[in-house]
Amino acid sequence: MLYSEKVLDHFSNPRNVGEIEDADGVGEIGNAKCGDIMKMYLKIDNNTITDAKFKTFGCGAAVATSSMATELIKGKSIDDALKLTNEAVVEALDGLPAVKIHCSVLAEQAVRAALSDYYTKQGIDPVPIVGEIKEPEE
Repeated sequence: MLYSEKVLDHFSNPRNVGEIEDADGVGEIGNAKCGDIMKMYLKIDNNTITDAKFKTFGCGAAVATSSMATELIKGKSIDDALKLTNEAVVEALDGLPAVKIHCSVLAEQAVRAALSDYYTKQGIDPVPIVGEIKEPEE
């Protein structure tokens, strides 16, 4: 299984690892089949994601996709973060082996779950904005 330089870099030197104590949104997504679990923490100020951190329990591709997802949404508006797709994460990492594409879906869903939590904390129904958060299929 061949990984791109970017995947190896984000796995070896993951960006934004950790948690945000007073996070405005926290989302956790797991995939029971592969055992990967991602927890995403967001700090949101004035509709902008000022900070994003993650904790991932999983394979190298899961760590790399979490790392890249946080990099792609930091400093962006909520609307831009909601447009983040797993394809964008894969592309930013210069590709992933087919058997690891589900890791990028987990990363996308973790961002959405954290944004969903943010809206819920604001007293806003997240479903019309974020959509349903469902456990990704393998």
